Order: sequence, then structure tokens, then C-alpha cells
Amino acid sequence: MSLFGTGLQRICAVAAASTAAEMAKLVRSALKQTSTVELRLDWLSSDAERAQFLRWLGKCLPRNATFLATCRRREGGGKFSGGVDRQLYWLIQAREAGCQWCDLEMETLRKLPGQSIRQYPVPPRIMLSVHDFERTPNLPRSVNPSAHGGVDAVKIAAQARTIQDSVRLLRLARNSKNFVAVPMGEAGLPARILALREGSALAYAPVAAATAPGQVYLDEMQHLYRAHALTRRTQVYGVIGDPVGHSLSPLLHNTGFVARRIDAVYLPFLVDDLRDFLSAVPEFGVRGFSVTHPHKQAILKYLKECDPLAAEIGAVNTVVVRRDGSLYGSNTDYLGLLRALEKKLRIQGSRILVFGAGGAARAAVFALARSGASVAICARREKPAKELARSFGAESLPRAALRTESFDAILNATPVGMHPHDGVSPLAPGELRCRLVMDMINRPHKTELLKMAAQKNIAILPGIEMLIAQGVAQWKIWFGKRGPEAPMRRAVLAALRSEEHSRQRR
Repeated sequence: MSLFGTGLQRICAVAAASTAAEMAKLVRSALKQTSTVELRLDWLSSDAERAQFLRWLGKCLPRNATFLATCRRREGGGKFSGGVDRQLYWLIQAREAGCQWCDLEMETLRKLPGQSIRQYPVPPRIMLSVHDFERTPNLPRSVNPSAHGGVDAVKIAAQARTIQDSVRLLRLARNSKNFVAVPMGEAGLPARILALREGSALAYAPVAAATAPGQVYLDEMQHLYRAHALTRRTQVYGVIGDPVGHSLSPLLHNTGFVARRIDAVYLPFLVDDLRDFLSAVPEFGVRGFSVTHPHKQAILKYLKECDPLAAEIGAVNTVVVRRDGSLYGSNTDYLGLLRALEKKLRIQGSRILVFGAGGAARAAVFALARSGASVAICARREKPAKELARSFGAESLPRAALRTESFDAILNATPVGMHPHDGVSPLAPGELRCRLVMDMINRPHKTELLKMAAQKNIAILPGIEMLIAQGVAQWKIWFGKRGPEAPMRRAVLAALRSEEHSRQRR
């Protein structure tokens, strides 16, 4: 059994704040979800705040909770400006307050006599931590904690520049006991969520402020990804793209998995190099994945087979990983677009402008042309727009024509205006000569383009409607049945409303 027990105990909440009062608040919040909490004493702004917090902890120490004290010096990537002697002093005080564990970075251990911490009255159980914020270093085949000054556990936290970097760290977790694997950075995020099932003794998740790059917040780690409940039998799905952190697809599909009681998890994979991701598919046990910008066309050359409709479109947004490891591609973007647009517009006979010429635009042009619309295409670069127009018998327009031409609808198929760069629009107010504007971007809910259209009394259609429709259709490909649309819709709309309220309060 793990040193930290099983289940939720192995999700370690990270409490990090500048004041004792805020730290206490975070601890109380953390204990509502997990009984294991790391206390980042180095984040407290002064010795007075550290003393005040530890006094509170000593008086209010909850039963059946495990506290891990960390006072990381700046040399080891923390915020504590004092020397080794002062660091040890605060770890000793943490033991007096009731902390059972402490985290000691390698940089401090190397400065101690005999490179051992055991002669000091710090918390009785010791985790030795190694941090590399630049890269994932060369790793051994396994780690033996007792060989490092007699510590109880070893943690390696390393920046994953690629998905394969995070795979190497998970392999080490599989081969070691009492070891904690922490892949840092956005590329390492899926491995961070899967770390517990691969043998890591802990998975860290901040209550509020992130203390390392690529962290997943406690509430998401427990409720969205259910990291504590994942096993080797859990089916892994995901979305690949660059960027991908904005994606609402993990919320959409993980909500569906819970609603239908499917043992599966859906993860966001930041993918720059498709080969890097595809080589990790067997390691993660990926059964299928969604494809978003900029890989919808590039993925085609890696497929063994492709749905005829997707092949005709020339873009794929849904992939099945078959039992032999081969890939089968499909496209549900066109379905999502039609189902969303048909609620607002009679497509047949309408003149519709598609702005953009990438993978999303290809699916849009295909769907609209096949449904009887007269399609015009405009893009920042005229050559791709003309090539796309030729492929589907559409019209290609120069950008200047948008100030004189009129349309029934304008559809944005570019990523311009997508979160977190949501203050810009791909089109100017004078170019919106239409009755309806649809944005394929789904986050934010109301993009700058849609706000601009609404100000001109033009009807708007947010991209979230397309996301939900195409996501529900993906289930048919992956599981042979439609996804549970009602709970999936409620979840993403609630998230968007919450995000909008937060933005308005700022």
C-alpha cells in the first residue's frame, strides 16, 4: 500500500498563500475534499506569518489528516529567502505543530553533514524532492528512497517539454516504490492526471494559487478528472491541439462519462509534434481522440483508414485507436455545424460567407455546399481560400469585397478571438453585412466578433452549440451510441456563465 493510503488521500492539496489567515482558509477548504495537504510555508510573506499559521495549525489540527510541510528555498525553486539553518528551524516548528511529513529539496540535503536529515527533529517522515524547471533530465530505471539519506519517499518534478518527457517520468513511477512523479508544464498535464494509476504515491493539486507550471486545481483533479479513481482498466480519450488549454471538451465528455457511468477519462493533450503524441498513445492507453487546430488536416497521413465523408472533406476531428494500434479517422464537425445552424437559418438557398481556410473551414464549406447553400470563402491568405473554393465549387472573395458584399450569414472558422486572446475580432464592424453571425470558437461564449454583431442588431450563434452537437456525435463513433446531451450541455453552459460572471466582476 502507498505511504499515503489509497483513493482521495493520494490527491495532495497544495495550500500556498502569503498570510496565515489565507493559508488557514485554504487548509479548511482542502480538507473538505482530501485528507492530505502540503503546506507551502515558503509562500508565507514573513517569519511572523509562518509562526502565526503554525500556532493556528497546532491548535486546530484535524484528526485523520496528513500534513506535509514544505519551506523550499529559492535555490530549490521555492520562495524562502533564508538559509538552510532557518529552513530547518521552520520544518522543526512544523513538527511541533503536528506535521507528520516534510519535503526537503536535494539542494538542502547536499549541504547537511553526511547528506542526512535524520539527526534533526523535523517531521518524522521525509520526502526528498528534485526539481528541474527547464527540462526532464536523464532518469534512472528505478528509485530507491532509502539510498538517499534514509528518506521515506522521493519526488521528481520536471518540466515536460514534450509528451514523451512525461511518459519517461511515468515509467519511473511504475518501476519505483514510494516515489512521486510530477510532470510539469502543459505538455505534462495528462501524465500528471494519470500519475496515480501509474504508481505515483501522490498527485499534487493546488487549492487556489498554482505553485508550479501545468498544475490542475484540486476541484478539477477530483471531480472533473477523478484522478483518484482511475485504473489501468480506465479507457483514455482526449483532445489534441495547440493551443488546447481553452478547450471545453474535457468538461463535455467527462460529464458524459459520469452520467453514463463509463469508466473513462478525457484529457487535454498539448500537441506540437503529432509524432510525439502518437508515439505516446500506447503508453497512455488512448482509445480515441478529438482533433482540433492545427492538426485536422495533418492527422490524415497518419491514419490507416478514413471515413469516406471525412476523406472528401479533407479534414478529421475524431480518431479511433483500433485494437491493433492503427488509426481510423472521421469528421463530426460538419454535423455539429449543420445541427447548430439549422436552428437559426434555412441553409438551402442562403448565401453564406466562411471566413478562414483551415481544417474547420473545410468541414464548414463541405457541409454548407452539400446542404444547398451558396458558399463564399475569404481568408487572410488568398491562395488557400482559392484552393478551398475550387475543391468544393465555392466562390472565393478578396478581403476588400466584404465591405460591399451582403450575406445571409457569416461564419468565422479561424481561431482569432479564442480564449485567452479573446479581446480581438477576425472581422471589422464594416465587414459584417449579414443577418446572422456564427463563430465556431466556443470559448468565450460571446466572442468579440459576436459582441460586435449584436451591437449592430445582427443575430448571433455562439460556437458552443456546434461543440455540443459534434461532441454528442463523437460518442456514436467511440461507443456506438449518442452522448447524453442534456447533462453535457448543462455542464459547459454553466462553466461559460461562471466564467462570464468572473470576467464582469474584475
